[in-house]
Amino acid sequence: MKIGFCGTVSVGKTTLVNSLKELPEFKDYTFRTERSKYLMEQGIPLNTDSTLKGQCVFLAERSLELMHKNIITDRTVIDVIAFANASKSMDFYEKEDFELVASKLIEDYDYIFYVSPKGVKIEDNGVRETDAKYRDLIDFIILNTINRYSYRIKNYHKIHGTTEERIEQIKRTLSL
Repeated sequence: MKIGFCGTVSVGKTTLVNSLKELPEFKDYTFRTERSKYLMEQGIPLNTDSTLKGQCVFLAERSLELMHKNIITDRTVIDVIAFANASKSMDFYEKEDFELVASKLIEDYDYIFYVSPKGVKIEDNGVRETDAKYRDLIDFIILNTINRYSYRIKNYHKIHGTTEERIEQIKRTLSL
């Protein structure tokens, strides 16, 4: 199964994936988490400064993840589309063309879990954007992208609450 978590910055997606990694129910899965710090160190602009080339790198990472048989990842193609569409460095046509290609991969996920930002404070990890308006913008674009491509999404679920509550919601959804 291919399981992806999508959501805006600083909602606990990486924390959630790292917690699932410890559970015996997910022992046969490969886990992937954010590599933004590494990519930033390579000179790839992130957040509002993201470029077409940078977004292609992020899309390549998501594509590689989707080549695994059993994968759980803290980012999806939907996140990549959202960050591309929020980029100040990409022009309208780059964003449009990029989304057209990236959206084709959405149907490869068996489950997409949207992680709600409600009740979650922004944490500064030294890499992510900490501007609340930007966070809200990314969330808005993610939800619009989910609605626009709902016909490509096999199983979509919203999760919220503490990490433990989210894990229980995931296990119920997956019937574990």
